[in-house]
Order: sequence, then structure tokens, then C-alpha cells
Amino acid sequence: MEGIGKRKKLIDGDKLVLLGAIVVVFILFTFLNRNFMTITNIINLLVAASLVGLVAIGHTYLIIAGQNDLSSGSLAALSGVVAALLVSKGMNFGLSIIITIVVATMVGAFNAWMVNKIKLEAFIATLVTQSVVRGFAYIICGGKPVAINNPNFITLGKVRFLHIPLSVWIMIIAMIIFGFILAKTRFGRSVYAIGGNQVAARLAGLNPEKIILGCYVMMGIFCAIGGIIFAARMNSGQPAACVNLEFDSITAVILGGVSFTGGVGTMGGTALGIILIQAFNMGLTMVNVPSFWQYVARGGLLLFALTSDYFRKKNRDKNLLAASMKKL
Repeated sequence: MEGIGKRKKLIDGDKLVLLGAIVVVFILFTFLNRNFMTITNIINLLVAASLVGLVAIGHTYLIIAGQNDLSSGSLAALSGVVAALLVSKGMNFGLSIIITIVVATMVGAFNAWMVNKIKLEAFIATLVTQSVVRGFAYIICGGKPVAINNPNFITLGKVRFLHIPLSVWIMIIAMIIFGFILAKTRFGRSVYAIGGNQVAARLAGLNPEKIILGCYVMMGIFCAIGGIIFAARMNSGQPAACVNLEFDSITAVILGGVSFTGGVGTMGGTALGIILIQAFNMGLTMVNVPSFWQYVARGGLLLFALTSDYFRKKNRDKNLLAASMKKL
């Protein structure tokens, strides 16, 4: 029990550090640009964070399970293009969304097949998918954005509730639901188990391949929803959209305390990581940092996230070793 208490204190300490970093970022960019803390800009920040947030939910499950996905940006772009093409051909809006989600689900299942059946590393498998899916996004629309004229589709990107866009509400509700599933259900506990030790999880009666399939399918669905909403906001399906989306998503998840080696993390931490990285990205833009330097800054933020994860893992291992020695 003492070891568990120490781990909880460590996790709480990590979240306090993350909250402190968010406060520092907000103060810094407000000092550099007074418009940063306006209500309008905060809403814009949340809207921009909604796409990253949806994908980050999928990445939270995958990384805790010891997996990863580099194809999420390409899949979101393909989803936007597919949905835009279908409605442009006169298909019913609801049916177009269903077909788009089915397509994305199949891509997620394909990723799981490569990992489970032909035993490719997740990075390599999803790097393959990243290239193939982005290529299909360009092929099916001839490399040109697909304009959206369907009023229901356009409304999806513009409707607001309590002055907050629908995309933000979808992200918040999805985080609450899937955070609960991760923390309180058998499936969530299984995700942690296979990320911590897949062999031990199998010996305990779990089916790692089935759980991994579920996580990749979930990621495909979130990419589809995010891509559809993004296309609605832009009034077009764009094959070049969502480049580096997976980069921001993974950075947010690792910043939020999800261990890159699997088995550790919470959805609450991911939410804080999303706020931090989106505030950081928007702040760089608002103070007119050149785009080339923004790439450098984002890379530095990812390095910071991975370094923090390394030290968190060392502390966890140290505490577990100390706890086991006390039992002896």
C-alpha cells in the first residue's frame, strides 16, 4: 500500500508540474501579446485543440498499451476528403459520415493486423500506413481540395452551444467517456495490463491481439471524426490537411504523463498536455515566431516530454524496487 501511495504522489506531482507549466506559458504569451488571454482567443485555442484532442484520446490508449500510430494525420485528411467527395456526389450526409468512419475503421484494423499478425513494430507499420493513406487522399480527389456545399455538413463546423463550438463539446464528452472507460472498466485495466507486460497479461487470460485491435480501431474512429469536423470547419476536404497532427498528439500525451514504454498514464494528464501544447503552438504564432523556428520549438517540446518520461520511469522503477525490498 505504501508503494501505491508513493506512485500516486508521483503522479499528482507530475500533474502539478504540468499545471505550473501551463500557467507559465499563459503568463509568458499574455505578456508578449495581450490578445492571448481574450475570450475569443481562448475559444479559438479550444477549437484548434479539439482535433488534436480527439486523436490524443486514441494515442492515450495505444501508448498505454505499448503501441503507437504515426498515420493519424494522414487518416484524418483522408476522412475529410472521403466525406467531402461523398456529399459532393449527392449522398446523404449521415450515410457519408457512416461510410467515412467505416473506411477509417478498416485502416485501423489494417494497422492492428500488421502489428498482430506479421509482427511489425508499431512505428514501422503505421509509417507504412501514413504514406499509403496520404497517397490515397491525393489520388481520390486528383490532388485538389473538394468543396463542400452540403448545408448540414457546413453547419457541423459552425454550430455552437453556449457560445462554444460543437467540436470542443465533442472532444470534452469523448474525453470524459473514454477516460472513465480507461480508469474504471475491465477493458481499460486490460489496456494497462498488456502495456505493462504483454506476456504476463496473456498468462493471466487476456487476449493482447484483441485489445490491440480494439485500440487501433478506436484510433481510426477518432481520426475519422476529427477529419470530418476539420473539413466542415474549412468548408472543404483537403488532402494536404493535418500534417504533423500525430506529432502534436503524441507530444501532448507524453507531456501528460503517459509513459512511452506503456502501462502508465491517465486521460486527465492527456487533457493537460493538450492544453499545454496548443497554448504553446498558438502563442508562437501570435508573437510572430517564424514557421521554421516553430518546428525547432516543437521538436524541443517533444524532447522535453521524452526526457521527462525517462525520469518519471526511473522514479517509478526506483520506488517499485524499494517497495519490493521492504517486502523481503
